[in-house]
Amino acid sequence: MTRWTRGEADIERMLASGELQRVRGEAADGGGWLEKATTTLTSAEGLKVDDPNSAYTLAYDAARFACAGLLAQQGLRATTSGGHYAVQQAMIRQFGPTFEPYSTMRRRRNELEYPEFPDEIVETAEADHAVTAARSLIEAAEKLRSHLGLF
Repeated sequence: MTRWTRGEADIERMLASGELQRVRGEAADGGGWLEKATTTLTSAEGLKVDDPNSAYTLAYDAARFACAGLLAQQGLRATTSGGHYAVQQAMIRQFGPTFEPYSTMRRRRNELEYPEFPDEIVETAEADHAVTAARSLIEAAEKLRSHLGLF
């Protein structure tokens, strides 16, 4: 079983504060999350032109599923009190700038879900960029997963 040491103190703090919790057994296999990420990304790709807002949200979900899968592979998962922000922090603290696009996507997704103005729109190019970013995050998570054992 491989333990990722970068960001270990941050992860321990997040566990102590209840933002993350430990999981074991089947819940610690990130493979299903990564499969779900890939399927969701395919859906996002299909909507980029006709419904870029939904495509962006789905691309974000795909990125989040990939991150959740990598955390699961480490025997971790975000709690309801930690939520998506805890996923963001855990990924960046451990795996660095490769996962910073998730932060941008999370903030933009929040703008879309809780808009200040009801006519908030996503242009096709922005949706395309989100799909590309999500694909990169999925690929990075798959590579890192191969270095982590089941917890």
